[in-house]
Amino acid sequence: MKRFVKKYTAELHGRAPFDSDSFIVELLWGDGVEVLEQDGSYSKVRARGKTGWVRKSALGTKSLLEVYFIDVGQGDGILIRFPDGRHMMIDGGWPRKSQPTGKNAADFVDWKFCKDYRADRIALDDMVVSHNDQDHYGGLWDLLNPKESDELDLEDVRVENFYHAGLSWWKDGGRNLGPYKNTPDGAMFTRLVDDRDSVREATNGSGTAQLQGEWAKFMKVALKARTSDGSPTPFMRLSNGTAYFPGYEPDGDAPTIKLLAPVEFEVDGKPAVRKYKGSNSKSTNGNSVLMRLDYKNARILLTGDLNTYSQQALLSDYAGQHDEFECDVAKACHHGSGDVSHEFLSKLKPSVTVISSGDNEGHDHPKPDIVAASALTGNVSVVDDVVVTPLVYSTELARSTSLGTVTKVETSVVGQPEQTISGPRLKDVKITYKVKMAGDRNPRTRSRSISSKPVVAGLIYGLVNVRTDGKTVLCATLDEKKNVWNYKTFEARF
Repeated sequence: MKRFVKKYTAELHGRAPFDSDSFIVELLWGDGVEVLEQDGSYSKVRARGKTGWVRKSALGTKSLLEVYFIDVGQGDGILIRFPDGRHMMIDGGWPRKSQPTGKNAADFVDWKFCKDYRADRIALDDMVVSHNDQDHYGGLWDLLNPKESDELDLEDVRVENFYHAGLSWWKDGGRNLGPYKNTPDGAMFTRLVDDRDSVREATNGSGTAQLQGEWAKFMKVALKARTSDGSPTPFMRLSNGTAYFPGYEPDGDAPTIKLLAPVEFEVDGKPAVRKYKGSNSKSTNGNSVLMRLDYKNARILLTGDLNTYSQQALLSDYAGQHDEFECDVAKACHHGSGDVSHEFLSKLKPSVTVISSGDNEGHDHPKPDIVAASALTGNVSVVDDVVVTPLVYSTELARSTSLGTVTKVETSVVGQPEQTISGPRLKDVKITYKVKMAGDRNPRTRSRSISSKPVVAGLIYGLVNVRTDGKTVLCATLDEKKNVWNYKTFEARF
């Protein structure tokens, strides 16, 4: 019997009635639970991969909109669960092979479906690549790639629909973003991939225009994706010309998703998108999918890697309609990069900004001025001399590590006597290890004495939860030492 936590938090205990020694973990508002049995005022449930007892009064039947901002280090990874049970995956961070931690969004999604839902497959209704940079599509690649199946508990991954921004890496004449044409509206890229046929043609090795490098490899793997009935997963390019995300058009109180960018133009009868000044990355980032998720009074704006040029262009494209960008929750553009228009941020007026950034990538995100700007341009609410909003979350700040000190080294080699090394002798023990920065293809080799050096004893990922019933918005991070939630709530305002 499926139920949902209706209070902001609810304690899960190993036995009932409760006592302090029986506490397991705190459940969060909207967590789905499977009721196993009932006993007076308590229910035995399975939730978050654990089994225990919870008070009946904490459970209800209402499902929420849940948005998980996954800690993928440098990059983005977002899983959305809709009240009707559909799931949308947006981006996934670097592929594991380029992750310093060896983890990305694929691992969280695997846990969610395997441990939390106890499902026999990962079933995504929609998969979205916000743009063609590897720190966004890499984790999706790991989900879809059969070669990565050993890393997942659930090897069967089904995707009902696959969406992308259209702009791609091409290899004719060297790595590039394809041909462009100067128009009265500025320079425009005119070669965009779209449906399955166009992607297949661009990856079959026989056409004159072929996708390049890692992007080509990813799209080839995506072409192998299958729906729940085993048929090929449909592909579609997203732009503001689509108006609403397919399947999320206005329908009563159900969530809607409005597509605001990339802004699509027509050049010589073909769809085109802007070419921005500077390096190619200005254009890949600038043509990120921008979508606004609305649920009753709540708005969540998902921004990809939009940058200053693209944000200024959007202000022009949406002249007189800047309220389209206003939101309760905003995913910060480009991981908290400084390449952001303050004027654009001021139009968002978010109550909460969530920054997806990493601490080992050399970009120094989030930038201090952007953290400040996110607050300065946010919606201000102060009650009884206490700041309710704006709030700024960062997956990097929510992440933590526990450190330990080496006190003893033991060796056990077949055919040789066991050895134990401790105390002053540890200074003679030297270790050689490999270290990776985010995006590195090849790790760097380092050596050091083990004496008195800290070791990482554990890594806590900085997942940021956003949940809403369309009226109240809750943002939470888990204190994994105490297994309780740190959360804030505020009222949606649209």
